[in-house]
Amino acid sequence: MLTFPVDNQRVFGDLRRWFDPERQPTVGRTPDYRFSLANERTFLAWIRTGLALIAGGLACAQFLPPLPIDHLREVIAIALLVLGALVALRAVDHWARTERAMRLGVELPGSKFPAILAIAVALGALLLVVAVLIRAVG
Repeated sequence: MLTFPVDNQRVFGDLRRWFDPERQPTVGRTPDYRFSLANERTFLAWIRTGLALIAGGLACAQFLPPLPIDHLREVIAIALLVLGALVALRAVDHWARTERAMRLGVELPGSKFPAILAIAVALGALLLVVAVLIRAVG
């Protein structure tokens, strides 16, 4: 069995930065407020995306009729709910990392998450197309 050491100080330090930024020591210089506000708007856009995915998952679970593939409705609902939660967590982490990078004057953090999310949504759409075609033919 593989085990990896966990640096609790780092984990709890990151969580503290999310929930109590005022208690964190200020690093670097205060960026132009317009950049901080743009970072916050981006954060809020990702939160809206997460909420939309969660609402879609709830709607699938509650209102979608059973699909021709067993438990497909539940799989779609759970996938949307999990994606929504991941998007929300990614949003706060990216906001904190971007704010820190701006303060330190270093390159902004890159992310593969938008591409991964787009692929996941496209695969989900294709799965629904297959389900609709099966229902129409059968």
